[in-house]
Amino acid sequence: MKPIIECVPNFSEGRNPDVINQIVNAIAGTRVGEDSVKVLNVDPGEATNRTVITFVGTVDAVLEAAFQGVKRAGEVIDMRHHHGTHPRSGACDVLPLVPIAGITLEECGQLARRLAERIFNELGIPCYCYEAAAFKPERRNLAVCRAGEYEALPEKIADPDRKPDFGPDRFDETVAKSGATNVGARNFLVAVNYNLNTTSTRRATAVAFDVREKGRPMREGGSLTGKILKDADGKTVWQPGTLKGCKAIGWYIDEYGIAQVSMNITDILATPLHIAYEEVSRAAAARGLRVTGAEIVGLVPKSVLIDAGKFYLEKQQRSLGIPEEEILKIAVKSMSLNDLKPFNPREKVIEYLMEDERELAVKERLVRMTAKGFAEETASESPAPGGGSVSAYIGALGAALGTMVANLSAHKRGWDDRWKEFSDWAEKGQAVLKELLALVDEDTAAFEQVVEAFGMPKGNDEEKAARAAAIEDATLYASQVPLRTMQVASQVFEIVKAMAETGSLNSVSDAGVGALAARAAILGAELNVKINATGLQDKVRAESLIAEAGRIAEAACRAETEILAMVNSKMN
Repeated sequence: MKPIIECVPNFSEGRNPDVINQIVNAIAGTRVGEDSVKVLNVDPGEATNRTVITFVGTVDAVLEAAFQGVKRAGEVIDMRHHHGTHPRSGACDVLPLVPIAGITLEECGQLARRLAERIFNELGIPCYCYEAAAFKPERRNLAVCRAGEYEALPEKIADPDRKPDFGPDRFDETVAKSGATNVGARNFLVAVNYNLNTTSTRRATAVAFDVREKGRPMREGGSLTGKILKDADGKTVWQPGTLKGCKAIGWYIDEYGIAQVSMNITDILATPLHIAYEEVSRAAAARGLRVTGAEIVGLVPKSVLIDAGKFYLEKQQRSLGIPEEEILKIAVKSMSLNDLKPFNPREKVIEYLMEDERELAVKERLVRMTAKGFAEETASESPAPGGGSVSAYIGALGAALGTMVANLSAHKRGWDDRWKEFSDWAEKGQAVLKELLALVDEDTAAFEQVVEAFGMPKGNDEEKAARAAAIEDATLYASQVPLRTMQVASQVFEIVKAMAETGSLNSVSDAGVGALAARAAILGAELNVKINATGLQDKVRAESLIAEAGRIAEAACRAETEILAMVNSKMN
C-alpha cells in the first residue's frame, strides 16, 4: 500500500461560491498517473471569509493537488481586497500536510519544504515553513510565521530575520496579489469554536487567554490593567493557560450574532476535545458566561468523538458498551455540536469520508442486509452464504445477547455502584460482536476465492501449476476463516457466563440463549473447517487445523453445559 497523506489548506475566500468551486475543482481534478485525491470536506465561513478544504491521497497526488490549489487561489483571489475575522497572510493562507498511513510526520515535513520551494520557484508566491517543516525553531509556531498578517509582508520581506523561507527580495506585484503561504506538516489538528452567550469579543478573548497554553502577559499586581512584567532580558513574562497544546483567540461572528472562543487543538492526546470543552465551559462560567455549544471546523478523527462520548457516558455512570452510533450521538449532544447548524458525523469524521461506499458495499454485502434479506439470500440457489457465514452470524447474535444483558444490568435501578463492572463486560461484547460480523462476509469471500481458483485456465503445465497453487492457497484460507470464527465465538462464553452469574436475573435466560448460540456457531464452523481442510494437499496442515477445531468444539460443549446448568438453577 502506498503512503497516504492528508492536506488541509485554508483559502482566503469564504463568500464567493464561484471562486471556492474553482479552487476545489483544481484540487479534485488532479491526477498523477493512476492516482488522484479524494476531497473529503469543503467548509466555507462567511464571517471569517475563509474556506477549509480537506483532501487525502497518495503522496505525489496530494502534493500536485496542493500545488494546483495554491496556483488557482493565486489567480482568483486578490489579497489587496480581502477582509475577514480570521488571521491570514495569503490567498492560500496555510497548507499543512498530515501523515495518515505508511509515512511519518518528519517525512511529511521534508515533503512540505519541497512543496514550498516549488510554489515559490514556479508561481512566485513566497512561503514560510512551519511546525514539522520549520527551518528555524521559532517558526514551528504558525503565529510567528503569520505575524502582522498580509499587511506586514512588505516590511517582513525586506527584513533578513523575518523574510520568507522561500521568497523574493522585494514586495512585487505577484506577492501583492497572492500574499504569502505558510506550508507545514503537523499531526491531526482539531479546529473548534466555542459559542458563548455574549456578544463581547473582549470577554471571549479573556476566556481564550485563560485556557490557551500560551496564556496571557503577566501584569503588576496581578491586575488586568497593570504594567506588563518583563524579565531580566526585557522579554514579556507570560502566565500560562490551563490547556496544553491549545491555541485560542476570542472573536465576534456577525453570521451568528455571538462571540466565540476559537481554538486549535494541536495535540489531541494532551488535550482531548471533550476536556477542552469542559475547561472552556469552566473558564467561561468563572467570568459569568456560558458555553452554549461547539462548532467543529473541518474534520476530526473518529476517536475524538468516540473518546468524548465515552467520557460523558462515564460521567452519567452509563455503560460504554453500546453501538458506535450511540456513542457518537452522546458526544454530539453533550457538547452541543449542533447548536448552530446540524452536525452529521458521516460528513465530519475522516474515517467515514474515506470509506469507498462501493468497495464497502461489496465487503459488507451480507451484514448490510436485513435479517429477512440474509435468510432469503441463504435460502436461494446460490451456494454462498453457506454454513460458515451463518455460523459467524449465529456467534454474533450470541455476543449481542451477552452484551445486552451487560447493558441492562449496568442500567438496573439500585445497581448504580456496579455500572463500571457491567460496562466493561459490554465493551468486551461489542468487540467480539464486531469481529464476528466481519467474519460473516469474510467466510463467503473465502469460498468465492476457492471457486475463482478452480475456474483458472489449465491448458498447459504452467497454467496447471498456477491453478493448483491458487487452489491450495484458497482452500487453506477457506479453512482458516471458520477456525477464526470458532476462536472468536469461544470468547462469548466468558461474557454470557459472567452475565448468568452476576447479571440481572430478569435477563438470565438471554445469557443462556447466548451460550446456545455460541456453541452452535462453534460446532457449525467446525464442520466448515473439516470439509475445507480435507481438500488441502498439505495433509499435515489439514490435520493440525482439524485437531485445533476439535479442541475448541469440545471446550465449547463443556462451557455451554456449565452455563445452562447455572441459568436453569437461577430460573428455578
